[in-house]
Amino acid sequence: MDTKIKVKEILASLLKVKIEELKDDISLQGSIGVDSTEMVESVIALEKSFGVKLNIKEITKGSTINDIANNIQSKLAQ
Repeated sequence: MDTKIKVKEILASLLKVKIEELKDDISLQGSIGVDSTEMVESVIALEKSFGVKLNIKEITKGSTINDIANNIQSKLAQ
């Protein structure tokens, strides 16, 4: 499965938004108003789903869906 699609599915379910709202270039905190607690929950869910360790600071500093998917993909390739 495509990493970006899986990221969107996980985030849509966790954040209770429609997957169509999660455009590739949106920032979770800026565009859809994800708060810090939701960001931590999102990181944990992504880590569990993909089996990788993510740096919360990398994910929360205005990262887009593309950035998050690329970050996960690079960790999977290591």
